[in-house]
Amino acid sequence: MARYAFFEGAFVPLEEAKISVQTHAFLYGTAVFEGIRAYWSEEEQDLLIFRMREHYERLLQSCKILQITPAYSVDDLCRITVELLAKNNDREDMYIRPIYYKSQLGIGVQLAGLEDDFLVFAVPMGPYLDLEKGLRVKVTSWRHIDDNAIPMRAKVNGAYVNAALAKSDAVLDGYDESIFLTADGHVSEGSAENLFIVRKGKLITPPVTDDILEGITRATIIELATRELGLEVIERPIDRTELYIADEAFFVGTGAQVSPIAEIDRRVIGNGGIGPISRKIQQLYFDVVKGKVPKYRHWCQPVYKASL
Repeated sequence: MARYAFFEGAFVPLEEAKISVQTHAFLYGTAVFEGIRAYWSEEEQDLLIFRMREHYERLLQSCKILQITPAYSVDDLCRITVELLAKNNDREDMYIRPIYYKSQLGIGVQLAGLEDDFLVFAVPMGPYLDLEKGLRVKVTSWRHIDDNAIPMRAKVNGAYVNAALAKSDAVLDGYDESIFLTADGHVSEGSAENLFIVRKGKLITPPVTDDILEGITRATIIELATRELGLEVIERPIDRTELYIADEAFFVGTGAQVSPIAEIDRRVIGNGGIGPISRKIQQLYFDVVKGKVPKYRHWCQPVYKASL
């Protein structure tokens, strides 16, 4: 069965959704994107897109930062995405990649005055990281880009070279993932994930001013932890050595979901397994994204019983 993408204003077969080698976004990384998950529910026989509206709101904020003029509203983008998944007849967990990009053909580094376009496609995706055994992580020697270089409030395609360097640094050294430090030496985030640690029963996470992505999963975890689990969440700078003495630590993100950390720089975190708070948060998160918690059902957009 053919798969489709939405490309240059129309649904086209995925294999036909191609850009020119002269496309500005390809030559210079001048594009912004989102990663959105959709979860298949066996009970409902439907595909549930998690916090799609919030992702598209952030995408349009990214467009503003990169001087991209969006041709579609948030409502338009939501309708296009639901139609795409339905057209593909997807009935498994999916990862959705929408991109606004500088579509101008030609050489020249600039942002203003260029043509823009939008595309979105979806691919099947299970866990991005191991969710069960706990990750082995290292603090990378690569420094995180900062807001006056490539702003992390925008998910800029070109910025992910920084993430690729850090992730490769970890994998080639036998680890699963990396943690970035800021230019002034505070903990920032993973290569493509936000970070939480647990100390004395409290959740601690770097503030948005420490060059992190203003993560939608991060915001979700903060809300669930405070409202449903009664945990105190503190947003403040974290020193590198605090990682080593944390009771628990975990990554969060659309791809990472809730991924516990077992070891950082060869120091065992907690008991080296999935800590009790990490486990509770992970279980609650998966119940929410699969539409099993009525209070948060508005975060889950059905595809086959869509009402937009």
